[in-house]
Amino acid sequence: MTVNADRPLQPLLHDREIVLRAPTQVWSGAGGDLGAAAIDGIYHGDVRHIRSAVLTCDESVIEWIGSARRSATRATFSGLLRDVDDDMPDPRVRLTRERTVEDGVVRERLALSNGRDVPVEVTLRILIRPEFASLHAVKAGQGGGAEFELLVAEGTAVVTSGAQRFTVTARDGVVRPGDDLVELEWRMRADARGKADAAWSVVLTDDTLVVRAAEGTVPWDASAVSASVRRSEPRLARWLETALDDLDALRLALPDAPGEQFFAAGAPWFFTLFGRDSIWTARLLLPLDVSIAASTLRVLARLQGAEDDPESAQEPGKILHELRAMTLEIPGERVTLPPRYYGSVDATPLWICLLADAWRAGMAEDEVRALVPALRRALRWLTERGASAGHGFVDYLDRSGHGLANQGWKDSGDSIQWRDGTLARGPIALCEVQGYAYEAALAGADLLEQLSDDPDTAAELRAWAAALRARFAEAFWVSTSEGRYPAIAVDRDQRPVDALTSNIGHLIGTGILDADDERHVASLLVGESMASGFGVRTMSTGASGYWPLSYHGGSVWTHDTAIVAHGMLRAGLRDEASAVVEGMLAAAEGFDYRVPELHSGDAAARVGVPLPYPAACRPQAWSAAAAIVAWSVRAEG
Repeated sequence: MTVNADRPLQPLLHDREIVLRAPTQVWSGAGGDLGAAAIDGIYHGDVRHIRSAVLTCDESVIEWIGSARRSATRATFSGLLRDVDDDMPDPRVRLTRERTVEDGVVRERLALSNGRDVPVEVTLRILIRPEFASLHAVKAGQGGGAEFELLVAEGTAVVTSGAQRFTVTARDGVVRPGDDLVELEWRMRADARGKADAAWSVVLTDDTLVVRAAEGTVPWDASAVSASVRRSEPRLARWLETALDDLDALRLALPDAPGEQFFAAGAPWFFTLFGRDSIWTARLLLPLDVSIAASTLRVLARLQGAEDDPESAQEPGKILHELRAMTLEIPGERVTLPPRYYGSVDATPLWICLLADAWRAGMAEDEVRALVPALRRALRWLTERGASAGHGFVDYLDRSGHGLANQGWKDSGDSIQWRDGTLARGPIALCEVQGYAYEAALAGADLLEQLSDDPDTAAELRAWAAALRARFAEAFWVSTSEGRYPAIAVDRDQRPVDALTSNIGHLIGTGILDADDERHVASLLVGESMASGFGVRTMSTGASGYWPLSYHGGSVWTHDTAIVAHGMLRAGLRDEASAVVEGMLAAAEGFDYRVPELHSGDAAARVGVPLPYPAACRPQAWSAAAAIVAWSVRAEG
């Protein structure tokens, strides 16, 4: 067998360390060094400024023995310097590096600890290699940076590449230029049974950034939340601590509105505003906080579509899918997305649902009223422009020829398929989007009736929703060897695509199903073919296209599972919701309570612990918000 070592591959993430404060992140190995793996580096926004930073000691090999994640923004790495130690078996000379990440700043403190009875002197060096590679190129496995200018003066190095630059300083150390790199050096002496330390930092700037870190502190007390279940549910308490800390570090804002925060979708690829992800994260978090839901709604309303533009998938009233500083190109998939892209069929109804839920959860009425014009535009898109194929369902079709082929949350190219594995052809009307649309129309009617004194429009919306519900009942239900259930979608020929998938779980609690059908759908989702023991699979094991490590065709996404539990709780299906949450908690424990974007759909009975999907993002905002759903379900139970 011939191995093609030059074939570009997406970096694997599962065994790397990350320290972050969006939009800044540092990926490294277990000893803290950067550069050995394809993902390693220091990133700010959508650019990897630094490809590698390696710490060495002239007098000894550094043997790294452990690392500890102190929080999302802080980690400690511990090593031994045995070549400058004595001959006794107990190691007595240690080196610790403590890394902290702030918005645009990375700091490291190096601490030399000497347990010997004589002084120890060492020379420490860090070699920093600039790169300035596009995040999109890194994800595609292509790497490769941009040209840069390196200037060193008065103990500081400034490295510039167009609009991006970083500045390196070394406290009590020497900074010198190398061959396309920066070298830092410290001569350190730790007295007998004493300590010595040094420090360095890098400040990163990017004049093209379209997001920034949010100002202020989080509007919740994570300690109080976790303490509420520490005795009764110790796994849930630990998950809540980790998840809320990660959500704190994932908060972003637009540059001209630092107090209007929203959640970045996740690390490393999605440190920006994603309509669907930011909405769902805020929605799942509502039992704990309404303020970020309110600011998320306002931010997305500012960017609401105003014109018809096939290139960006923008349409009047449509809610944004993704915001970037530059055009996004996905090599090998013929996908090119403009910096402001609207190719999401579900973000608009979900925005309406979030507005209604936030209103009911206590969002200030004047703040809700201020969004009524955006609500009217979103409802107009939903009822007048959302359907393109003439069947009366909200659907999608990429009109540009280079946008996303699938525009629901399962947006990979092979995510919408028949039971026999054949791919569905668009326009595609997803089942869960009809549920969102039904709920959104009724929620919009309530809002307009209560806040705008508009009973006529409210009545029209309720009639539209009733007609959609009737069409759904007629068109979407299928019967296969796995039972009777809603199809994942209706295709361009108005045929129900018959795979059994987790999408049907999103229907529960929306009202588009009657109570008996909700109970029936819930029973399928907790059944053996859909429940892995670590969550709900994206696709049934009975489908030909099922594979446990398929991105959307058999894996488990914790946010997806949480949405199922969230709907079950709203529908009064507490036993089923509790069973789903038990799988989520087992997964959280298996991943040391930082649940990744997705993981394998292998059965818990077969593998014992959840297996990683090795390229999965972590932390991921809506995976972290799933902990709040578990908290809510346990509180109801």
